Amino acid sequence: MKLGWRFASEGDLGFLAEWNHQLIRDEGHRNPMTVQELGQRMRGWLAGGYEAVVFCDGDPAAYALFRREEGLVHLRQLFVRRDMRRRGVGRCAFEILRRDVWPRSARLTVDVLCSNKSAIAFWRSVGYRDYCLTLEIMPS
Repeated sequence: MKLGWRFASEGDLGFLAEWNHQLIRDEGHRNPMTVQELGQRMRGWLAGGYEAVVFCDGDPAAYALFRREEGLVHLRQLFVRRDMRRRGVGRCAFEILRRDVWPRSARLTVDVLCSNKSAIAFWRSVGYRDYCLTLEIMPS
């Protein structure tokens, strides 16, 4: 698969917010934010140290949101458009990030919901290894 890529711009916020909303639903996250609220949050993240890359196959097909720190890159979100899934887009996007965007010397981290078995399998397949498990007690 051949994907193009570019850093996201202000003009991408509309579809990034919509895709973030889809991501939240797809992964079973409890976040109740609306698309508009997610757009404002994304704007703040991009102004406050996060970067986003848009991957294109003609039209935008996926995005990644991440933050670079000293010796570390934390991937917050990777989303592939629903009609583009199971075609190698996610794997190709990740390879682009590793080859062209992120420093080779950085430790890479990603958080995955324990219930999201397909995401866990994907991240393990591209080289991530288990490191931490967060446990919680919800209020009654």
